[in-house]
Amino acid sequence: MIGGCVKQLKGTEEKLTIRRVLVLDLATEDYFRTLELQRELQKQRMEGAIPDCLLVLEHPPTFTLGRAGGADNILVNEDRLAREGIGVYNVERGGDVTYHGPGQLVGYPILDLKNYGRDVHRLVERLEEVLIRTLAAFGITAGRRTGLPGVWVDKAKIASIGLAITRWVTMHGFALNVQPDMRHFGMINPCGLQGVTMTSMSGLLGRQVSLEEVKSRVVEEMAGEFGWELLQSDYRVDALLQRLGLVARNFRPGWLTVATPGPGVLEGMTGLFERCGLHTVCEGACCPNAAECFALGTATFMILGDTCTRNCRFCSVSKGTPGTPDPGEPLAVAEAVRELGLRHAVITSVTRDDLSDGGACHFANMIRAVHRLNPHTTVEVLVPDFKGSEEALAEVLAARPEVLGHNLETVPRLYKQVRPGADYRRSLELLARAREIAPGVVTKSGLMLGLGEEFGEVLAVLDDLREVGCAYITIGQYLQPSTDQLPVHGFIPPGIFAHYREECLRRGFKRAECGPLVRSSYHAASPDAPEVDLHAAGAALSAG
Repeated sequence: MIGGCVKQLKGTEEKLTIRRVLVLDLATEDYFRTLELQRELQKQRMEGAIPDCLLVLEHPPTFTLGRAGGADNILVNEDRLAREGIGVYNVERGGDVTYHGPGQLVGYPILDLKNYGRDVHRLVERLEEVLIRTLAAFGITAGRRTGLPGVWVDKAKIASIGLAITRWVTMHGFALNVQPDMRHFGMINPCGLQGVTMTSMSGLLGRQVSLEEVKSRVVEEMAGEFGWELLQSDYRVDALLQRLGLVARNFRPGWLTVATPGPGVLEGMTGLFERCGLHTVCEGACCPNAAECFALGTATFMILGDTCTRNCRFCSVSKGTPGTPDPGEPLAVAEAVRELGLRHAVITSVTRDDLSDGGACHFANMIRAVHRLNPHTTVEVLVPDFKGSEEALAEVLAARPEVLGHNLETVPRLYKQVRPGADYRRSLELLARAREIAPGVVTKSGLMLGLGEEFGEVLAVLDDLREVGCAYITIGQYLQPSTDQLPVHGFIPPGIFAHYREECLRRGFKRAECGPLVRSSYHAASPDAPEVDLHAAGAALSAG
């Protein structure tokens, strides 16, 4: 499990501290060029011009001497160093001599410690904890040794830590031996310790270890330990990289990885939908869970065609002028529900502002058809805002769906950017009116995170939803479907999603599904069918 979030007590309430950090994956880079980058980043961070940063990379073979370092701890002469292609640098970090090279993961956190309690010793302990948990994830039990910073496996050292701090902003960092050339450690007294034994992950495990996998895990553990939202870009840092001639890769955390479906799963499900002439939001909105959910025989049906009249900036569903609604679609969906054996069917739609009722009549016919052919199936609909029409909403509710959902998607401040054709208050009023018109129907909404929202803004939306009687909530990570949509502002770690779930339940939501891959219909099984574990795939991003 990835480490928990940073929490602070404020009065009697618990407040989450979310810090935004830019991860720069430099792959393999020259030590001096990276040192120059660190110094520039530290300077700009001291000025408050950029966010905290974390550099992750490998170096060519390099020895560095810290402030306490002595050249006598390098045990070979300059000719040998030249033959081996090993550079030597005197640097401002603490400690003595250390080695960097291919197969070793190096991390350089550029952090403003004024936001971390101004406690250097605590920072070192937390970095050690991150590395210890990372090693544990690969089956290696590691720990600390009193008076000797770094991480150890028994009496062998596997990771080193050395920091330099100016005006409370850090640079330099840690080095974890994944599978480096261990011969190079024999050319020095590592960390100035005579006779110390160095080890590596591959040496302990007796196999090759992917440095990319270790890198991903380290960053994930850092995000969990420190409560980080992982930023995807910063124009000032981008300009600095360009000036220095450096290139950083975008970092995508491992918690967004989904399992590969078994052979024939996707083909079988898509074949059924094509045969019935149906669309799913799983495919239309590029839902990351589509393969998993198809494997479970579940899906979220998208009705009223596959072309939307709105231009939401987060959604990949086609935009334009839709065709005439298919009068045979309600029966086709009802038959597909029967063929799939669903106990709980989820139905959403594109937004149809071109229709006088926004498609409400079609929704109502769909609900009745599913109930008629599947009397034991509960129906959840995820509807657009019908331009605020109470008559359209009443028509849908008259068909008695068990759950009526309408997604707010994001916080009010971001509506103009994210949902230019929608209105936050209008969406809230729809959910409020649904409770008034049909008190027995459960109302539900969903949010996407990672678009630049603040923690307090999300809590304010949760309060608004509870005020209008919303009982179910889903909160997931926004993922850019293609380059045509808004870029991801930041990736939210699982620990922060867990904290959001606590906040939802504390406010009285009866159900709260919160996680990086959660979408609108995730775990959508009706309360009337609790034994059915439906990981419904509906991203439902088209509901405007």
